[in-house]
Amino acid sequence: MTIDYAIFGGGCFWCTEAVFKDVIGVETVESVYTGGRRANPTYEQVCAGVTGHAEAIRVGFDPEKLSYGDLLDIHFVTHDPTQLNRQGNDVGTQYRSVIFPANEAQRAEAEAAILRAQADNSQPVVTSIEPLGEVYVAEDYHQNYWDGAGQRNGYCMAVIPPKLQKLRKSYANRVKSLHSDNG
Repeated sequence: MTIDYAIFGGGCFWCTEAVFKDVIGVETVESVYTGGRRANPTYEQVCAGVTGHAEAIRVGFDPEKLSYGDLLDIHFVTHDPTQLNRQGNDVGTQYRSVIFPANEAQRAEAEAAILRAQADNSQPVVTSIEPLGEVYVAEDYHQNYWDGAGQRNGYCMAVIPPKLQKLRKSYANRVKSLHSDNG
């Protein structure tokens, strides 16, 4: 099996990670920091907005089951791409709506996905496409957050279930938890 990777941000990485872990064809999801200036940033530094990094996710996916374009379309349905540097109560450039393409083919697909998202939104889509630089895996306690501490976290309980509902409504045929054979 070949694994390709997609990296994008759309607010808190705990919330985006939870969505993509439930998508058929997704093999791995990691919470990461990228798009900033400081080497080896910490969560506290990123949250303070002093590094330029975005909270993002790195999605490992099987391109025979799921395309990069499909991932981007799911990304646009499960966050608000019309909010500049914020998602809900999370405010700052670290929560920006952003795509970090790994190559020119991903860049072209990202541009096409933004156009599709704009057609579905009455407000301007502000998602940026930024060069993929160094990617730093977030601290261990951020990984698989929803599966552990997240289900006891009031913020996550308020934000993640509506995102999962959007996923299930728009992409029911791609949701692992709705299919016993998610091969």
